[in-house]
Amino acid sequence: MRGHLPDENPGFVGRRTELERVSAALADHRLVTVTGVGGVGKTRLALRAAHGVARRFPDGAWWTDLSQLDGDRLLVALVADSVDLADHTPGTATTGLLRRLADDRLLLVLDSCEHLTEPCARLVTELLAAAPGLTVLTTSRRPLGVAGEHVVPLDPLPPAGGDALELLRRAAGQDFPAAGPAGEICVRLEGIPLALELAAAQIRLQGAEAVRDQLGTRLDAPPEARFDLLAHTERVWPSRHQTLRAAIGWSHELSTPLERLLWARLSVFRGPFDLSSALAVCTGGPLDRATLPAALDGLVRSSVVRPPDAGGRLRMLDTIREYGATWLDRTGESGTVADRHAAHFRGLARRAETEWHGARQLRWYRTVDAHHTDLRTALDRLLRTDPDAALDLIGSVAFAWSCRGRLREARDGLEQALVLSEARGRVRARALWALGVTLVLQGESDPAQEVSERCAREARHTEYAEYAEYTEHAGYAAHAEHTEHAPHEEAPRGGRDRPGELTLDAAALAGLLALTTGRPMSAYVVVGHVLDAARGGPADSAARLRCHLVRVFALTGLGRLAEARRGALRLRALCQELDEHWTRTALEYQLALTGLLEGDPQAAAGHARAMLEGTRGLGASLGVALGLDVLATALAAAGDGERAADVSGTGEAYWRATGQPRRGLPGLRALHEKYTDTARATLGEPAYEEIFVRALTGLPQDGLDRALEGPGTPA
Repeated sequence: MRGHLPDENPGFVGRRTELERVSAALADHRLVTVTGVGGVGKTRLALRAAHGVARRFPDGAWWTDLSQLDGDRLLVALVADSVDLADHTPGTATTGLLRRLADDRLLLVLDSCEHLTEPCARLVTELLAAAPGLTVLTTSRRPLGVAGEHVVPLDPLPPAGGDALELLRRAAGQDFPAAGPAGEICVRLEGIPLALELAAAQIRLQGAEAVRDQLGTRLDAPPEARFDLLAHTERVWPSRHQTLRAAIGWSHELSTPLERLLWARLSVFRGPFDLSSALAVCTGGPLDRATLPAALDGLVRSSVVRPPDAGGRLRMLDTIREYGATWLDRTGESGTVADRHAAHFRGLARRAETEWHGARQLRWYRTVDAHHTDLRTALDRLLRTDPDAALDLIGSVAFAWSCRGRLREARDGLEQALVLSEARGRVRARALWALGVTLVLQGESDPAQEVSERCAREARHTEYAEYAEYTEHAGYAAHAEHTEHAPHEEAPRGGRDRPGELTLDAAALAGLLALTTGRPMSAYVVVGHVLDAARGGPADSAARLRCHLVRVFALTGLGRLAEARRGALRLRALCQELDEHWTRTALEYQLALTGLLEGDPQAAAGHARAMLEGTRGLGASLGVALGLDVLATALAAAGDGERAADVSGTGEAYWRATGQPRRGLPGLRALHEKYTDTARATLGEPAYEEIFVRALTGLPQDGLDRALEGPGTPA
């Protein structure tokens, strides 16, 4: 089944009437909003309802968690990402999303809209107008206020009913009788699911009677004494429902002082976090590397922090995080902890860039992807407080974001940081290179040309300045060579006569742009010039490897196929030695193209499948689309028209997910058209079209699995 919905919470209890109401509303209305106070179970109900009705929508049900956003700047990008739109188009973000949804019949779920009500209302209005087959289900503490919106209010579970007690039983892992302390707890907490879960955690620690007695003392008190220790806005804590506030405050009071401090500091994380990130961001004062893990375990035991997932990542529910954030603000630490958070993720970004060239590339690529929400949060913070650091962060991760299909976010961050930051040198040259690559992938050749030239100038200026500084220091060292403390400094790789890493990457960018605009000779010349002048071989750095990759593609474009194949095989062997994934995947694409041009479709198909395995591992939808085109062409050239039609239909589905028409290197486009026409003629147009459309409208992942069935990679 198409679409993406998170797994359901196994603790879901009751709500039969509400589920029927939401399901019926989704059949009759194009916009349905589930409203209710925080902690009442809106997300769980929406998720259960979406799973229940997903089969009504041929193009699937898709989930977007908006709680990770701290503003509306990336709202459209997040929604696009949630519907698998790796948008590579250069137009506005909304335009690409509208194009993606225009002809589909799907359910889009927007969870936690309350802090973005107006932006969500504007976006939903646009989407519903442009996509007649679209249905939207939202959750919010108040309606969006859009014309035609159908609102389903959600109340707590009936406090004296069986569902509230069953939820408490499941959450506590104990079987309580209906009459007794557990039943009284349900009544006192008014059946609010989140409050019951917090109480269940305390039952596991203290027993039901103790919890009943504590709640009785607190909830019988006047509102101002019910742990109402903080002033909250109407948006966060509706005045008509104080019980959840009291329950969270009660959990807060039962926490140890260190747990309360950690709760406040953890609120700075917008996405899932691991122990190492918590240690980096939240230590200070009494919380240190020795005491923090125990405090974190305590918050997990009390259900303030959700248990770690399979990857060891933990998270806080939005309502509980908001409570902690307000306490953090009261302690006066909000800015300090936010700065530590930004510094930590800036460091993570720099480490990921450093590890790109080598055996840990894939691990760090996945780390950047796993921490995407908090990297984005850190970037937003630094753009406001330290633009030079923001330029450093985005320059470190933008290439990985672009490879993952997040071109809009990469471009937006790079362009903002380049405007706001006055930093020069390596940081700016690196950011310009990343922006140039992003623009090339978006098909923006004119802006890419201008950025490429700026990148080359910045690289030359930086390396010359570094060389001049080194020679000045070296002169001093020569005078001091007989002293005990003579300075020692390694010579920079670039300088007056030899290009360094920045110039190599600038040349790789210029070569990539030349290749994608049909100028292989220009690409060959520009990278050949710097490689001939530079020290070292392709294994020495990522920049050198990228230049050698461009040269191999340029040789292919020039028709020097045997030379290109030999160079590609040497580089592939080197990448296998280094355990480098990205370049190796690109080389498989080149070898597949070379096989087609040399008249060896079987070899081309093997290399295309190897490329597809690599791009699937990297989560690169554009790479998958390109690989499927090469494979479809190879299958058609080999006379396997049925499989060619199937792979081509799957490829079209992936191209639509990028928001772009089919494209690729000029030589491949011509071959694809030639052999596709042959396959259509052999099978007959109706038969070819039937297979093509079936693959196009099926599950893309299933189509990719079918495409990968075949002989292995040739040597």
